[in-house]
Amino acid sequence: MLRIAKILKSNGVEGGLLVSSPDFDLREIEEPVFIYFDGLPVPYFISACSQRGQNRFILSLTDIESLKDAEEVVGKDLYLDAEAEDFSEGELPMDYFEGWKVLDKGRQIGLAALLEPIPGNLCLNVETASGTLLIPLHEDFILSAQDGVLSLDLPEGLY
Repeated sequence: MLRIAKILKSNGVEGGLLVSSPDFDLREIEEPVFIYFDGLPVPYFISACSQRGQNRFILSLTDIESLKDAEEVVGKDLYLDAEAEDFSEGELPMDYFEGWKVLDKGRQIGLAALLEPIPGNLCLNVETASGTLLIPLHEDFILSAQDGVLSLDLPEGLY
């Protein structure tokens, strides 16, 4: 899952949400977005979206229809299913992870640089003490991606 936005607060009494998304234009998303509840991703579709300022949007999500529903998701993050999305076509900015710490099984291996849109296999350049690594960003390897830290569980021998 790829974090795309943070729900800041409710908006109105019909379940509207004010969200911050500095790297994505949420008006263009047609796939389901996900909110985690009890460690499980729950899908929602964006039924309405309008931009408010440079990085903020007012969203309406399916099944969030009241102020009470909206208040239950305030403070949560919105995610996209990275595997379902074809990010190799340029929808994810190539510098999205630039400067993030990259961890493998909790141990820092370097700092992320640019993404490499290799056809069928989005990869990440990682600057390490011994040089540059090219790591595939497969859903099975990603444990979490938040707060400037990309936590991975890479197969032995990959780097």
